[in-house]
Amino acid sequence: MRKSLSCFKYQSNNAYKAKNKLSILVYQATLITFLSSFCLADVADSHTKGTMQQITQVQRISETRNEGAQLNRRGLQQLNTGQFRQALQSFEKALVIFKNIRDEQGKGAILNNIGEVYRNLGQYSKALEFYQQSLGIRQKISDIEGKAATLNNIGLLYNGLGQYDEALKYYQQALAVVKQISNTVGKGRVFNNIGLAYDNLKEYDKALEYYQKALDIAREIDDKAGQGQTLNNIGAVYSSLQQYAKALESFQQAVVILKTINDIADVGQTLNNIGFVYKKQGQYAKALDYYQQALAIRQRIGDTVGEGLTLNNIGAAYNSLGSYADAEKTLLAAIEVWESLRTRQLTDDQKISIFETQAFTYRFLQEALIGQNKITTALEISERGRARAFIDLLASRTKTSIADTAPQSSTPSIAQLKKIAQQQKATFVEYSVIDNSELYIWVVKPTGEIAFKKVDLKSLKTPLKKLVETSRRSLGVMGAVAKERGPRIENPPLPSPETQKRRLQQLHELLITPIANHLPKNPSDRVIFIPNESLFLVPFPALKDANNKYLIEKHTILTAPAIQVLNYTRKNTETLNIASLQPGDTLLVGNPIMPITGIPPVQQPPLPGTEKEANKIAPILNTQPLIGKQATKSAVLQKISTAKIIHLATHGLLYGFGERIPGAIALTPDTPGVNEGLLKTTEIINLNLNADLVVLSACDTGGGEITGDGVVGLSRSLLTAGAESVIVSLWAVDDSSTSDLMVEFYRQLQQNPDKAKALRQAMLSTMKKYPHPIHWAAFTLIGNAE
Repeated sequence: MRKSLSCFKYQSNNAYKAKNKLSILVYQATLITFLSSFCLADVADSHTKGTMQQITQVQRISETRNEGAQLNRRGLQQLNTGQFRQALQSFEKALVIFKNIRDEQGKGAILNNIGEVYRNLGQYSKALEFYQQSLGIRQKISDIEGKAATLNNIGLLYNGLGQYDEALKYYQQALAVVKQISNTVGKGRVFNNIGLAYDNLKEYDKALEYYQKALDIAREIDDKAGQGQTLNNIGAVYSSLQQYAKALESFQQAVVILKTINDIADVGQTLNNIGFVYKKQGQYAKALDYYQQALAIRQRIGDTVGEGLTLNNIGAAYNSLGSYADAEKTLLAAIEVWESLRTRQLTDDQKISIFETQAFTYRFLQEALIGQNKITTALEISERGRARAFIDLLASRTKTSIADTAPQSSTPSIAQLKKIAQQQKATFVEYSVIDNSELYIWVVKPTGEIAFKKVDLKSLKTPLKKLVETSRRSLGVMGAVAKERGPRIENPPLPSPETQKRRLQQLHELLITPIANHLPKNPSDRVIFIPNESLFLVPFPALKDANNKYLIEKHTILTAPAIQVLNYTRKNTETLNIASLQPGDTLLVGNPIMPITGIPPVQQPPLPGTEKEANKIAPILNTQPLIGKQATKSAVLQKISTAKIIHLATHGLLYGFGERIPGAIALTPDTPGVNEGLLKTTEIINLNLNADLVVLSACDTGGGEITGDGVVGLSRSLLTAGAESVIVSLWAVDDSSTSDLMVEFYRQLQQNPDKAKALRQAMLSTMKKYPHPIHWAAFTLIGNAE
């Protein structure tokens, strides 16, 4: 539980030496989380000048300004004591006063402090809105200290959302400003926050370096609050490094200091941290004692986010004791807290980030339920804890919800999950990785039968994520993600056949063998895999059983981020009929004039194989392809919303084009320039598609940022935009073999409108010409098969 510190602003011409505190939740993988806080005590008292004739007016303005200052001080005191609603009322009244007397400095300070209240309340979009207003005013009037403080607080907000790199950008800007004006207090605060960001990025040496700088300054200026909070953060780093004696020493020092200044909120944080250290040492009774003390404080002061964190930690401790019923009750309470935060107005990006910091609670609850043999309830929680932001987006764009009447984010029941399996005519296989020690696997059959298996991961010689990576390398896929579709690989640097076989069989034994008897015997029956964490990178078609058979030879395979997602993407009742397609029903693109991307700028290489691919597919789909200079971004956007089939054979990019969210499709630029001609994920998500099928015949188009919400990238944005299903790739695909596979896919689709079956047959056909899985196993179908 780390603490983020806001800058202090001191003013000489009135009693404005207050500081304002602010709470913001930050997480790390070890579950130490700290409600960071401090914001800024910031009020401006502009000097007034006037002539003797203006003295009455000046006195009136001064009295009014003093009234605003008093309201601000009251708001700061209320914020310090956790009275967030009352603080907001005080600040809003002060804002009216400063607006009326046109005091821009005061207005900028109050807008900042209102932002801090909303951040404490977990309303991050509103907080950012007020911070930006404050920053704009402070830049305009050259309020340098105020600018530093607001930059710092925006950094705190992003830190709380788990966007640590973004937080560092704002902290560094704030640090440059406080150094410029020799603000020692502010410098100490920003040092602490930079340390916090590095801490969350697990760069512990850098974190300790910046924390120590912050502590030295806090001691130099006798800043008790800064000392206590920085000692808290240092203790948390030592806890992460498993140096528990040093951690407890730092935490105990922090508690003593924080109690002397009656800093109740931070005492609660530190007590929570001490509980965590005792839990890590197996002293569960002591851990629960400190957690309960922390919980009492956080509930009393209305610290909602801190309450959720401590409830989570209490539940985890009960799990360790085998008290699963107590754990279940406590973790359900924690989830209610988390979900109350996510119902507030947040952007999709913010929902993804904040859920990523909360996903562990759902996994702990699954563990508690499985401990009580509540198999189906655990499956409900597994579904409840995945793809939440994605489902919110899908639900907001369709009138249909899981229960047909439920609002977005509704929690699916077992009956509803069974109904989706029946509608899909498919067997679902859902995976959940529990703390890298266990793997839970549920099988949901279209008959309604549910099977469950638990796999021990502790016996593996390597972590599951590493095993997935080595299995991909055994196929010749370098690293976790690929970079571009390229020319045919004549002599790929592939591992030996025996190594490849062993790796693929090891994954099969782990993921498939435990539930193989519950899978359909008919190869044409669909199996939909619901991965979790690194399992999104698994090439399921290429897994090999003990008899040396690939999984695609035995099953028709699809994937999805959650069972519920398929309920939202299933819109059309008509079966896709290739023969009835009209020329305007298909958007087919091949080998655009490639855009210039990256730093330094480089033009993406042409893909002549994609041009041949598009020309071969065109007569099957009764359309004319957009080739070369015809395949401009504007031409594609003109046709994309009405097309029933969209096939884009070009480069797919993950990163390097100036967007935080991964994913872009390379098209012919309409105008010259770096990154022109890219259709980005952030643009796709706002389209209104009516496509039954989107095929991204490019490299690694199924990649992206793996989160608790699934893979955030191109496939997610296309499904959100309205596509019923997408076909994407898991690595850099070969130009020649991919063209053959895609042409065969559409030939099969002519014969059978089932997209999953058509893709399976195309893989089997391509396998005969190109036996190595790198040529045929990259593509996966996400969404509905029919």
